[in-house]
Amino acid sequence: MEPSAEPVRIDKWLWAARLAKTRGLAAEAVKGGRVAVNGQRVKPSKDIRPGDELEVTLGQTRLEVVVRGTVPRRVSAAEAALLYEETDASRQRRERQAEDRRAAPKPEPGLRPTKRDRRRMEEERGRRRA
Repeated sequence: MEPSAEPVRIDKWLWAARLAKTRGLAAEAVKGGRVAVNGQRVKPSKDIRPGDELEVTLGQTRLEVVVRGTVPRRVSAAEAALLYEETDASRQRRERQAEDRRAAPKPEPGLRPTKRDRRRMEEERGRRRA
């Protein structure tokens, strides 16, 4: 499907461009203020056009993208990548965050205490006699 210059609702576009997994999640993100169009918070019914600048916060990731095209329905991932262009500053910030996450220590899974450890903990709590 060829990208067009027709205006499309922001929630539909986020879903079609594969920035949101479902249209409901896209609408929820817009309602929650995690999406701004040209610096302004908007409602899910806001129409966007090519050239609009979006700031989208999904999870821990904040993207700044420029709309390059619109489509009326969801398209393949390859076609969706043509619908927007991420800004250089946004791309660098996202890569830096990814490096920071990789460098961060990984939490150890909690191991279940042994019977001996449980007895020691119970003694410390005063629940068990020595």
